[in-house]
Amino acid sequence: MSSTMAEVARMAGVSTATVSHVLNGTRPVSAATRAAVLDAVAAVDYTPNTAARSLATARTTSIALAISAISNPYFGELLGGVENEAAAAGYTLLVVDPHEDPTYEGTVVRRLRNRVDGVLLAPSADARATLTELTALRVPTVLVDRLPGGEYDQVGTENVEPVAELVAHLAERGHTRIGFVAGHAGLTTTAERLEGYRTGLARCGLPVDPELVADGDSESVPARGALGVLLGLERPPTAVISANNAMTIGVVQELHERGLRVPEDIALVAFDDFPWADAFRPRLTVIAQPFAEIGREAVRLLLRRMAEPDAETRTVRLPARFVHRESCGCPVVPPQVVQPPDSTSARSNVTGRSS
Repeated sequence: MSSTMAEVARMAGVSTATVSHVLNGTRPVSAATRAAVLDAVAAVDYTPNTAARSLATARTTSIALAISAISNPYFGELLGGVENEAAAAGYTLLVVDPHEDPTYEGTVVRRLRNRVDGVLLAPSADARATLTELTALRVPTVLVDRLPGGEYDQVGTENVEPVAELVAHLAERGHTRIGFVAGHAGLTTTAERLEGYRTGLARCGLPVDPELVADGDSESVPARGALGVLLGLERPPTAVISANNAMTIGVVQELHERGLRVPEDIALVAFDDFPWADAFRPRLTVIAQPFAEIGREAVRLLLRRMAEPDAETRTVRLPARFVHRESCGCPVVPPQVVQPPDSTSARSNVTGRSS
């Protein structure tokens, strides 16, 4: 016999109305109350009646992409990969932006749960409550880009080794003071790219100097301030790595504002390629992510999860590409034609874990 909302309310020590508000997002409740209700939902194995009716009658034939990067230049390519793969499988796509707000992120997924058959989520820096809720409500979910652990299906790019490669390339050019403009604190991509920076320095026999790392918060305006901090050091860096494309734009703007030339005055390399990178003068040396393939693979994982709810979880890491141009200080390099990774190599780095 299935559990009832009344059982959830008794276990959580709240009213059934409060349970309803938590599950439907119809009224704000305290974080403690929300956590107690979700814990009770999981403990008594409660499935909301509306969701049960939906599952018993028909699919929605829709999936959602919840990502706080709609204004980011890479979003179009990622969205295209998701939409094409979803359409090929007969699904329509709903796109929402949680705005990097954990509270609103939770509201978004609650509103989605009866409107879609599954969710693709680029989790916020503090998405623990959201992920707990998705699990409790049994919403098929795949994490995209930011990969916090093996408890969920997830797909993203290799981050550590590509950044270490950027460091090594700059060190080969004779740079020993290499600055790093880091992304938003708490994101797994930020932590992994920072790890790659430190790994690269260690491999090259260079010291890890904390003052050479500045917080760019994953956005262009904070990145300008971060670069200002680095350039204001008593011994400023002779080369800088920007950890995402939005920050790279801010870094380039700040360098231009200060009248500094790349690479004559300071070398610049970055994580993420984007359409402008090959149009800048000098053209930017970058790490390019396979965004379209990330989107396609995310949909494949979600379709599998919807078909096999108890299957083991999978983590897919897709290879990134070093795109060699001139901002690193190398001579002019012929333009490169970016080829998407084939499906075999792209899915070679896959790990599984029992649910």
